Amino acid sequence: MSTPVLQLFDLRGRTALVTGGSRGLGLQIAEALGEAGAKVMLTSRKAADLEEAAAELSTKGIDARWVAADASRPDEIRRVVDETLQRLGHVDILVNNAGATWGAPAEDHPLEAWDKVMNLNVRSVFLFSQAVGKASMIPRRYGRIINVASIAGLGGSAEMKFIAYGTSKGAVVNFTRTLAGEWGPYGITVNALAPGFFPSKMTKGVLEQFGVDNLAASAPLRRIGDDDDLKGAALLFASAAGKHITGQILAVDGGVSAVHRGG
Repeated sequence: MSTPVLQLFDLRGRTALVTGGSRGLGLQIAEALGEAGAKVMLTSRKAADLEEAAAELSTKGIDARWVAADASRPDEIRRVVDETLQRLGHVDILVNNAGATWGAPAEDHPLEAWDKVMNLNVRSVFLFSQAVGKASMIPRRYGRIINVASIAGLGGSAEMKFIAYGTSKGAVVNFTRTLAGEWGPYGITVNALAPGFFPSKMTKGVLEQFGVDNLAASAPLRRIGDDDDLKGAALLFASAAGKHITGQILAVDGGVSAVHRGG
């Protein structure tokens, strides 16, 4: 007997932890999961931003909580996971969205900046996944892990100087595939979203440098991402609708990666 299609996307009774969830793409994904019925825990560094984001979600009828922490610090990651489990009981869905970028030519890229990008974009993804997997998902034989990669991890660029960022997101791509293979027997799916250009605090400099109209013109759909464009893809990966999908990287970029191969 098949399941009604809308029921496949229903997240009532599920819980989600969203890193970097106070704004931008993380908040967009949290909103989608919450509107589908999940209880949501947001985490990022700044308490004021988190409080504002949780209040915004609450006005939409979403059960949203928050905990402030620095995702580049292993002890802070453990604290977030422990507090999330105490308050939500378990974690069904983990969204690894916290990230940083740094623009500099490869020959002049500061080591400190390289380490900052790698610690947040790669190490925190590993540590959050490890902690949530070991404490909640593996014992319960159920989990949905969604990593936020980037089209910068699918190819290089001659114009955009993002050696550390591109390398980190390439690592997230293969981390996703590797963990999917290892944790599949536990009933855990691991997938990644690879966004193109979306307006956010992190992309503000790139959008100003290259121009929104120019970036939109380079995409087959002639537009950049908006406040809704990650919601459907995230919900697919988080719900029963995507239960037979794992180890996949979905570019949400208006077709840029299809025609420019990272360009």
